[in-house]
Parts: sequence; C-alpha cells; structure tokens
Amino acid sequence: MKPLWRVVTVPPTLQGEAAVRFAEGARRRGAEVLEVRTDLHGPEDLDPQALSRGGPLLVSERGRPLPPAWVKAARYVDRDLTVSLDAPAEKLLASHHAERPLSTAEALKLWDCPLPPGALVKHVEPMDQPGHVAVLLETQSRLIERFGAERVTVLGMGAIALAARAVLSRRNVLEYVAMGGEWSAAPGQRLLEDAFRDFRAPRRGPARLGILGTSIAHSRSPRIHRQPFDRIDLPEQGPVEALVDSLLPHYAGFAVTSPFKLRLARHTHSSLEAINTLVRRDGRWESFNTDVEGARAVLQRLGGQETFVLGDGGSTAALRAVSAEVGCALRVLKRADITAPLSGAGIWTWPDRVTPPESLHFDRARVAVIAYGAPGRRIATEILRRGGTPLMLGAAWFVAQARRQRELWETAT
Repeated sequence: MKPLWRVVTVPPTLQGEAAVRFAEGARRRGAEVLEVRTDLHGPEDLDPQALSRGGPLLVSERGRPLPPAWVKAARYVDRDLTVSLDAPAEKLLASHHAERPLSTAEALKLWDCPLPPGALVKHVEPMDQPGHVAVLLETQSRLIERFGAERVTVLGMGAIALAARAVLSRRNVLEYVAMGGEWSAAPGQRLLEDAFRDFRAPRRGPARLGILGTSIAHSRSPRIHRQPFDRIDLPEQGPVEALVDSLLPHYAGFAVTSPFKLRLARHTHSSLEAINTLVRRDGRWESFNTDVEGARAVLQRLGGQETFVLGDGGSTAALRAVSAEVGCALRVLKRADITAPLSGAGIWTWPDRVTPPESLHFDRARVAVIAYGAPGRRIATEILRRGGTPLMLGAAWFVAQARRQRELWETAT
C-alpha cells in the first residue's frame, strides 16, 4: 500500500461515457482512485468495469444498497461500520461518518469492533470549531496505533475543515480531493492539483505554507511558492482568527487575501491597517504587508499621476502606504461618492465577487486591474462595458509582493 491514495468522486451529473472520460482526465491529473457512490448514481448510470480499467475503483454505499456489479468491479468497498461490514474481506473499507464532533475517547469506542485483517479504516467527523483539528490529530494517532499506519484515514468535514484535512493528509492512507469547478463530493476537500503538487514536492520538514481567502480557486500562489502550500478557501464570515491560531503548530506562514487582510491585522495586533502575510516566529504569528511592493509597481506603471481608487480594503491600505513615495495623490472613492463618469487613471481593487454600483461609468479612464486570471478578465470586461480601458497589472502586483513573502517565510522559526 502506498502512503497516500488521492481519491476523486464521479459527479452526479456524469453518466456512461461521460463518467469514463471524467475518470481518464482525473487520473491524468494525478488521481489514483476513482469513487462512485450509491447516493449519487443508480445501478444503470455507470459501467463499473469501464471505470475500473484505468485504475482502482472504490464503491461506497450511501443509503441505497451497492449493486453487485459495482462490488465485483471494485478494488475497495466502503461500508458503514454501524450498518453492515458485509463485503469481501480483501476489499473492505470500513467507514464511519459521525453526526457531531467527537472526543478521541468517543471515536475510539466506535472502533471497538472486529475487523478483517487488512481492512481499511476511515473515520470522518464534522468540524464546527477550528481547534478540533487537535482532537482529530490525536484520534488519527490512536487509530494508527490500533490498526497500523497503512490502514487509517481520518477526515474533517465542513466549511472550515480544509486546513485540517491538509494537516491530516500527512498520515492518511486516502485523501479525498475535488477536481475543481462548481462541484465537490464533500465540503472541505482540497483541490486535486494542490494535493498532487504537495505529493511531488521534496519533503522540507513538517511546516506547511498556505493562502487564506474566499473564492481563491484561481490563486497562483500554490504554483510559485515552496510546497506543501495549501489553498484554504473559507466563507467570508468564517472564523479565520481562531483558524490561524489553531494551525500555529502546523504552518510556517500564510498569504492572506480578501476578505481577511483587515481582520487578521487586528487579530495579530499589527500596527498596519491591513496585512497579507503571516510568519511563525517564536511560537506566535508576526504579520506583514508585502502588498506595498505590488502597490509600488502598479503606481509606477500608472506614471505617478493623481489616481482614483475603487474600493477601500487591504489593497487600498497598501496603495496609501506608498503613494507619497512615488509622488501619486490618491482619491479613494466610496460607492456613494460615484455619481459622475470617472476619467484619468484609476485602480479597481474590488474582488470580482463584489457587484459594482450601477452609477459607475468611465469617460475613457485607464483603470488598472490588480486581480489576475479569470477574476481579472471578468473585471476587465466590466470596465470595458462601463466605458473604460482596463490595464492588466495583476501579475505585476502579484509577483512583486510574492518575492517579498518568500523572503519572509524563509525566516520562520
């Protein structure tokens, strides 16, 4: 058994040949096991033999019984230990999905049951508090003591569980990951590309890096920084302060993006209005704002003239910090201030998930876009629609601030 198998679940919208093509694509991108579940597909929706030709097939019973043809084609058969463990011994994956967070003692008691030698063990709990990661790690260690490191998987579930899953993955046998896009098999899953990049990277010790934000599937940070680097996508009102505190033993640093730059500045008692970088030093988080490097690069590209700024979040704080240095007067506009078409040079700092006011129009203004990738392209389209000319400066901002982040993370203790 390899130390980790990356598992991707077939989406419920795909059947027949479409499901086979999905499986082929997932395996090309680094998935090792394909899962099909009875709550997502019926017996006639899929050809299990075709799905198993490219690699191991995991079939999971969720409410409805497993079709015999699925069990025959499968390498692993997931059965809930509280329902039935009726599966070929050499194929059994015994699982339990708890309805609430459990103490380690409660979790271990569930597993006081006879299992066939070699059967895999999967224990899953919902996470309602970030600090529960410590309990899950203890549960994982105790289950490994009981069943062996080559058999155990422990997972957290829920909107704040992604970072816990990344930490737990170091000792898990199975890692359930999402392909990306609009659908994932469970809340809190890592992206396949992040898990595969982590797997291929040389080991550099226990500490991880990551990026904290909302709607950050497009982020390029995991591609350019040393691994493991986790994309931790949280709800906008998520408990990010408690999360970073609970992850202090496991992470050397974080990049911080919208909408958490101001909240984490306050939480870390920073003298800065907003921060975008956390570095672990001497058992605590130290905070920095390397966005000033990106802000300097963008303002210099705009030529140092008076510049209007749309949005007043963490990026605007960085622009304020360097505007005098580059000889640029900033005019920060609140939404209510926008009543007439804007001209000259400007910077759009709103994330693309923020709907701009209907009153926003441009009179041939040159507007810098500091997002990149698909969000940057969507913002550029909006600027064109409203009469402006977009300047795609997101990459310049990103590279300038990332260089400084890398230097800071190298100083982590």
